[in-house]
Amino acid sequence: MTDPSGRAPRIAVVFYSATGNVAALAEALAEGAREAGAETRVRPVAERAPREAIEANRRWKAWVDDNPYDTLASLDDLEWADGLALGSPTRFGNSAEQLKAFLDTTGGLWAQGKLAGLVGTSFTSASTGHGGLEATILSMNNVLYHWGALVMPLGYAADPSLMSSGNPYGASWVSRKSAAPDDGALQAARVQGTRLAQVAAKLIT
Repeated sequence: MTDPSGRAPRIAVVFYSATGNVAALAEALAEGAREAGAETRVRPVAERAPREAIEANRRWKAWVDDNPYDTLASLDDLEWADGLALGSPTRFGNSAEQLKAFLDTTGGLWAQGKLAGLVGTSFTSASTGHGGLEATILSMNNVLYHWGALVMPLGYAADPSLMSSGNPYGASWVSRKSAAPDDGALQAARVQGTRLAQVAAKLIT
C-alpha cells in the first residue's frame, strides 16, 4: 500500500528483548507490515543490565551472546518512520528499563513536534498469565500520548483469529516454562503490523 505520491509507508519496530521472545514478535510484526507494502526497520535498544545479572540467567546470557542484530535503535529511526511499534517484556507492569531509557532520549524530537505525526502501537510478553501484559502495553502507549502520536490498538476486528488471542491492546505472549511464541501469538503480531502499515499509509501527507 502506498500514498498517492507513490511512497510506501515506513514502519519502525523498536523493542527490547531479554531472551528472544519479544524479538520474535517484533519480526512477525515487521513481516505483517512488509506484506502490506511497508518499508521496515527492526531495531533493538541497547542492553543496559549489569553483566552479573545477565550471567545469572542462562537464556538471557544466550540471547545477549548470540544477538543477531547489528544495528541498535536510534532517534533517526523515529524521524524516518510513519508508524512505530514498541515492544518490551513486562517488568512489574511496566516496560523494561532498557526501552524506557531509549524513549527518555526523545525529548528533543518531542519538543520540535517531530513525533506528533506518528501512528504507534505496542506489544509485549510475560512469563505468567497475569504478569502485566495490558499494563505494560499501556505504559508504552503513555509515551505515544505525550508525543502527540496517534495510538493504534490491535483490536479484535482486524482478523477473526484475534478473538482467541484474548488481547485487543496489542500482540502478547505468555511464555510459560520459557516457551517461544506460538503460531497464534506470531499471527497476532503479523496482523498488528499489517494494520499499522495500512493506517500509516492513510496518514502520509
